[in-house]
Amino acid sequence: MKRNILLFILLSAVMLNLSKNHLNAMDNPFFSVFDTPFGVPPFDQIKPEHFLPALDSGISMHNLEIQAIITCKEKPDFENTIVALDRSGSLLKNVSDVFSGLYSADGTPEIQALSGDFSAKLSAHANDIGLNSELFERISRVWEDQEKLNLNEEQFSLLDQIYKGYIRNGVNLPEQQKNRLRAINLRLTELTDQFDKNLLAETNAFQLVIESEADLAGLPDAVIQSAAAAATDAGMDGKWLITTHKPSMIPFLQYAENKELRTKIYTAYCKRGSNDNEHDNKAIISEIANLRVEKAHLLGFPSYAAYQLDNRMAGTPEAVYELLDKVWEPAIRVAKMERDEMQTIIDAEGGGFRLGAEDWWYYAEKLRNRKYNLDENDIRPYFELNHVVNGVFAVSGKLYGLRFVKIGEDFPKPHPDSEAFEVYDADDTFMGILYMDYYTRSTKGQGAWCGTYRDQYIDGENNIRPVVTIVTNFANPVGGAPVLLSLDEVETLFHEFGHGLHNLLSNVSYSGISCTSVKRDFVELPSQIMENWAMEREVLDMYATHYETGKTMPDDLFEKIYNARHFNQGFSTVEYVAASYLDMNYHILTETKELDINKFEDDYLSSIDLIPEIVSRYRSTYFKHIWSHGYSAGYYSYLWAEVLDQDAFEAFKENGLFDSETAKSFRTNILEKGGSADPMELYIRFRGRKPETEPLLKNRGLL
Repeated sequence: MKRNILLFILLSAVMLNLSKNHLNAMDNPFFSVFDTPFGVPPFDQIKPEHFLPALDSGISMHNLEIQAIITCKEKPDFENTIVALDRSGSLLKNVSDVFSGLYSADGTPEIQALSGDFSAKLSAHANDIGLNSELFERISRVWEDQEKLNLNEEQFSLLDQIYKGYIRNGVNLPEQQKNRLRAINLRLTELTDQFDKNLLAETNAFQLVIESEADLAGLPDAVIQSAAAAATDAGMDGKWLITTHKPSMIPFLQYAENKELRTKIYTAYCKRGSNDNEHDNKAIISEIANLRVEKAHLLGFPSYAAYQLDNRMAGTPEAVYELLDKVWEPAIRVAKMERDEMQTIIDAEGGGFRLGAEDWWYYAEKLRNRKYNLDENDIRPYFELNHVVNGVFAVSGKLYGLRFVKIGEDFPKPHPDSEAFEVYDADDTFMGILYMDYYTRSTKGQGAWCGTYRDQYIDGENNIRPVVTIVTNFANPVGGAPVLLSLDEVETLFHEFGHGLHNLLSNVSYSGISCTSVKRDFVELPSQIMENWAMEREVLDMYATHYETGKTMPDDLFEKIYNARHFNQGFSTVEYVAASYLDMNYHILTETKELDINKFEDDYLSSIDLIPEIVSRYRSTYFKHIWSHGYSAGYYSYLWAEVLDQDAFEAFKENGLFDSETAKSFRTNILEKGGSADPMELYIRFRGRKPETEPLLKNRGLL
């Protein structure tokens, strides 16, 4: 009750200080408790013009809350300092969570126009809070008294994270260096925002317009129909449109017989952000890399990689390289074998050319057909989107007792195309709201991700449940036809759902350590382990039914998929590890210098003997994971987590795919715990030992 009164007073103070430009504040949905089912954001009421006034007020209110902590007359303790800090900034968090969610999934021109000011203000405020010496003085006194406070594991983890986070943020630096750090952080925010805008513009700019039916040779009917629909939507009736969005591009690369057109689309994809135009990202990347070196030096680290990894499971750059090296050698050996097999096909057909990177998907599909008599088009009819969604729901139900109830169309949603579900536990306890946003669009970033519009935490006797969103980029439905997924897309959906479960099952007291607030190289364990269930026979029988006949996948098709499970793993592993090496190479720089991005990239990838037939999964100029999405010196995390997930899945295979005790242990020791304990300790509690690497190599067929 006291906290509610304080928040009312603080909000009243903010409202009284609103400028005349904000006299319509009460029309702004952020300035009142969300009067919606389950307290979800009222997306249908939120307009672009609401964000900046709400952000300003959120910052003002947060400043008042921080000042109240600093001026508290009582001796600093866990409740009046650490918990108060964890609970502060609720209005600000509401605004920033909604904005970032919409910016990624539906970045309309109006939203993009706001992002520069929004990000700059948020960054400046984060600097003000993170470099506040008076606030840190109180945090330090709690840290010093920790042994007297009888803290439980959760409480210690929150205190540890906050205390060390302030030190890592530079709170102890001299004022002059703090000011430089503020400037660096603000400039990095500006640069990463521009990087994202450039990448989206470049991705949307290129169009491969096909006017002759002869150029459609080899393409499946569904791909042709989708391309025709895309052309019609773009005002080009009677033509076919292929874009660099992956649901459009990848099937074209797999099946189009026209090598010239395959080369054209793939070249455009690889040159995004490197076309020497107004959307070029090379200068931005050079500046980001150099600012990160300077920031690391200010904070006492030789490189940005050393700074980042100091707070991760890997610990050091050397540990990351050791893992990458262990996988690289067998992967490149297998990739060369795959290349040679495809070259044999080209030669047998009288092609008269060497396999190029733009040809890999096309000849890999041919090779898979020859070796396993397996065609992607034979598989897709069993992976209708709604069936796959029901499958991942069923797996979650059998493992963890969860139940998903679809909500009607009038429920507030972040985009009209998205779906909303209520999620309940086995005992009918409400667990949260889940949004599913499936289809590609020009305002959506590429790839797939999971986020939250509200995190889980406990407020008194109330367990505040999360609002979770899963976003993918699947092809849009055309003419009422069902959306049929590829094998990769099925695994992507299972992967992101693993992140969703990590959020939905979170059960800790403090938002700062809830949900996916864990070390970066641990966060992919829940997502990647979920992929393992997707192609198990027992699971396929639950969801892989033919969209027309309703029959389950026949044994012979399943056997083909199983036999081909290691197919193309050399390519997949090499392109991923190459990108991980590239990430690390940028971030182990110990001195600032002007970078020729293309030369830097080419020189390094050549030095590790990357074969020319494979391009790094991400080229520098569209590698958003490391420049704008928090994976700097961290793209290796997927491989690090794969060591964990493959070792963990061995426990399920040993005890049964849906063994209740194993599932309960994984839920209570991993999914519910967030960042409430050391991740390796959590893993050992589940597995009984540290992970082993052999299951990873076995899973990838690299032993």
